[in-house]
Amino acid sequence: MASLKGKHIVTEVEGVRCTIVETLTSEERAGFLRDLLTHNGYIVKMEKEKAKDGTLLETYVIGTTDIVFNPVIRLYQKKLFRKDGHVVNPSYWNQWPDQWDIPYWQVHH
Repeated sequence: MASLKGKHIVTEVEGVRCTIVETLTSEERAGFLRDLLTHNGYIVKMEKEKAKDGTLLETYVIGTTDIVFNPVIRLYQKKLFRKDGHVVNPSYWNQWPDQWDIPYWQVHH
């Protein structure tokens, strides 16, 4: 699931150098992030993750070709927007739908 940590990792996804947005994520979650980031103008790459023995896992790695992208910084700078025009907050990013409109300092998880 989502991990909003400031660590910045750059690696290849689909053969393109990308900033990793999230790893070990479900197909549904990867699709959500892909749609959100694409809506915000980012080029997104995603692929199934591989185990150490080379077999494909059922989880995905998702990245953006903007190698200076950092989701934590973008989120707290209020530079990511939902399709309805509202600013993306941590609750929305983490897909906690009952708390999308609550300021992040009031969310208790």
